[in-house]
Amino acid sequence: MQVRTDLAEEAQDLWKQSAGKTTQLEGVKARSWEDRGVRRHQVQILDERGEKALGKPKGTYETLWVPGDGRPTPEAAEALGEAVASLLDLRGGESVLVVGLGNRDMTPDAVGPFSAGGVLVTRHLRKQLPQVFAAMRPVSALVPGVLGTTGVESAEIVRSVVEATRPDRVVVVDALAAGGADRLCRVIQVTDAGIVPGSGVGNSRAAFSAETLGVPVVAVGAPTVMDARQPGEREPLMVTPRDVDARVRRLASLISAGINAALFPDWSYDEIAQFVD
Repeated sequence: MQVRTDLAEEAQDLWKQSAGKTTQLEGVKARSWEDRGVRRHQVQILDERGEKALGKPKGTYETLWVPGDGRPTPEAAEALGEAVASLLDLRGGESVLVVGLGNRDMTPDAVGPFSAGGVLVTRHLRKQLPQVFAAMRPVSALVPGVLGTTGVESAEIVRSVVEATRPDRVVVVDALAAGGADRLCRVIQVTDAGIVPGSGVGNSRAAFSAETLGVPVVAVGAPTVMDARQPGEREPLMVTPRDVDARVRRLASLISAGINAALFPDWSYDEIAQFVD
C-alpha cells in the first residue's frame, strides 16, 4: 500500500526506506540545518526524475519542525517568515493575497481559515488613507469556504478575487496529510509548487498554482491527519491527534505570525501582534 503524504521531506524519507533504494536520488537536491532553534529541511525537485520518485511537482519544498508545544514564538515566526519571503521573492512593495483554504467548522481542516484570520490586512487602509499608509505593503485575506457549504469551488472564488484585485503574489494556506504520526501537527511545509487541496486524503480539488492563477503562488500547510489503513485495506482511514483543537489553533497562530513576518519585515513580532490579536 502506498503511503499518502503531502510532505516532500517525508516522501524523500519514504523513498530512502523503500527496498532497493540505496543509490543517489536523481533529480532531487536536499539539505538540512537548524536556525533559531527550528529544524529546517529543504527539498528541491529539479526535473521529471525527481517528480516521479517523490510524486510531487517540480519546485522547492521547505519543512520546518515546530519547536516545543507549537505555540508561536518570535524565533519560530522569524524562521517561517524567512522561508515564506524567500519563495515569494519579495523585492519591494508587491501586493499579496493570503487565502485560507478549508472548513473552519471542521477542526482538522481549519488551519487555513484560522491562519488567514491572523494575517495583518492593509489593502483597505492604503485606499482609505493613502497619506498615512502609502508605504505599507497592500495585503488582503480571503477565506473562500468549501464546496459543500458554498456550492462553489474555492478555486473559482479565488480566481475571481485575483482577477478583481490583481495581487502580485498569492499565499495559500491549507491543512495537509502526513504519512506518519511523528509529523502530525509538528511540521509546517512551505513550497512554491502550489497545492492541490484534498489530494492527501483522496479528494483532490482544483489546483492553486502560478499556472492556474496567473501570479506566483506560495503554499503553506501543516499536516493534521494521516491515513491509518492497514495493509490490504482499500478504504482510507483518516485519523487525527486527540488534542487536535488546541494544536490547530497553535499551528494557525504560528503560520499567521510567520506570514506577517514575511510581509512586514520591518515590524517586530510584538508590534504586529498589537494589531491582529
